[in-house]
Amino acid sequence: MARLEQVIINIVDIFMEYADDEGKKRQLNKEELKKLFEKEIQSDEFKGKINTGDVEEAMKMLDQNHDGEVNFREFCRCVSALARSYYQSKKGGKKDKGAEPQ
Repeated sequence: MARLEQVIINIVDIFMEYADDEGKKRQLNKEELKKLFEKEIQSDEFKGKINTGDVEEAMKMLDQNHDGEVNFREFCRCVSALARSYYQSKKGGKKDKGAEPQ
């Protein structure tokens, strides 16, 4: 399997593993989000980009539709922001205005 395909599969699988599906759309509540951060984000570099110690603050940042949970789209925004941050650090912190989607 190609690396990008594996990354996509991993993102979906991680979300589905932690998201509750009690008869509704799969979403992450605060406790599920906390567990996900604790197990899946371990490097200080990434923990510094998203407040893994304060789930309330992380929920405010991620929960764009203000329903009290993080849906897959909101989770993908988080992953994308972490990827952009890592990309910036790898290239020396220089902004690449044309490469970042809005």
